[in-house]
Amino acid sequence: MGEIKPLRLALTKGRLEKQCRRLLSESGYNCSALDNPGRRLIHALPHLSKQLSPLEGILAKAPDVITYIEHGVCDIGVAGKDTIIEQGGSFYEMLDLKLGVCRFALATPGGQDFFGGMDTKCVATKYPNVARRFLGSNPARIIKIEGSVELAPLLGLADAIIDIVETGDTLRANGLVPIQDIHTISARVIVNVAAWKLRRNEIESFLDEVKKAVG
Repeated sequence: MGEIKPLRLALTKGRLEKQCRRLLSESGYNCSALDNPGRRLIHALPHLSKQLSPLEGILAKAPDVITYIEHGVCDIGVAGKDTIIEQGGSFYEMLDLKLGVCRFALATPGGQDFFGGMDTKCVATKYPNVARRFLGSNPARIIKIEGSVELAPLLGLADAIIDIVETGDTLRANGLVPIQDIHTISARVIVNVAAWKLRRNEIESFLDEVKKAVG
């Protein structure tokens, strides 16, 4: 029998990657190659029992994880629901890892009413697609901000922000109050459409082990 072809797994860099490594280790994968990745970009993650297909791990920015999955150069990916909602794409969302749990929320200075009055309001956000869908037919203007969106109301640029809220500390420190939750966010496993057809048994085995680790 020939050597089993690894499943290629794209992980979002940073804190999420570290949390995913714990789950992968508990699922029986040897993740030591990620301890000191150096300049290597693809990392072998064998399964200790050798009963499951080995993985090749790739560390990427969240939007790139989705790009790699959509184009089929990676079979499986882990990305935040925030990126999935904002970017969209053609793939299967298979599993909620219950990591990095937070939420999208609409926040205003001092908790002011955003929807009252006749004036056209302005929303600052890093996630214009999320904002657009949430606001629907509301005529509010949307301004995309790459950095700290909390600055926009402080500078008089926006009446509200739509952003990810975890503890709410940054909002409180800048006098902003969440007035409406929009969507719960956590890390999700996504799978390439063709890979699911061609390597479904292997991917299902991977998902089953990860599910046990998630508990």
